[in-house]
Amino acid sequence: MNGYFITFEGSEGCGKTTQIEALAKALEAQGKTVLITREPGGTLIGEKIRNLLQDPSHKNDISDMTELLLFSASRAELITSRIQPALARGEIVICDRFYDSTFVYQGLGRAIDMNIVEQLNQITVGTLKPDLTILLDLDAKIGIERAKSRQSGELDRIENESLAFFEAVRNGYLELAKKEPERFKTIDGLLSVDAIKKIIWDTVVNQF
Repeated sequence: MNGYFITFEGSEGCGKTTQIEALAKALEAQGKTVLITREPGGTLIGEKIRNLLQDPSHKNDISDMTELLLFSASRAELITSRIQPALARGEIVICDRFYDSTFVYQGLGRAIDMNIVEQLNQITVGTLKPDLTILLDLDAKIGIERAKSRQSGELDRIENESLAFFEAVRNGYLELAKKEPERFKTIDGLLSVDAIKKIIWDTVVNQF
């Protein structure tokens, strides 16, 4: 039995963590085995890379290309050590961000040549592709304000980027969703937590 791979995407403050936890709990209540993981991170090496990438003291120390390679390194480790084995066991994997984040954050936000981003993603990911991607869409300004409120005003290195950066990220996500409507489920991030939870559950429950 093959597993099922769900990814959650969206800009800062969109509520991914809350919805991932709710979905996993609902699936486990039905007897499903669920692996929750995240990018960057999810492994010992990946979490170290995450700390490096998010540390605001490194704001001017990490070049755009270095950032891209670090995200890719974390992803490669996560796929090999956790995602692929779980899917092979027939489990449901829920990942907080995956390669779509690289396309929009590094490809569009950082304006790195998209050919380079695509080639690196191909090397890192191979044929692995999410079965379903939940996109929580939210106005960039509202998202950053939510992130500030959640973290008592403290933002990490990437969250400290400009509003224009996050507007590019949001628009990039929406473009990806238009290109792959069979994979993406786009949900208004301004809806209530319970309303979003229901939409996600109605979407996921039909996949099994």
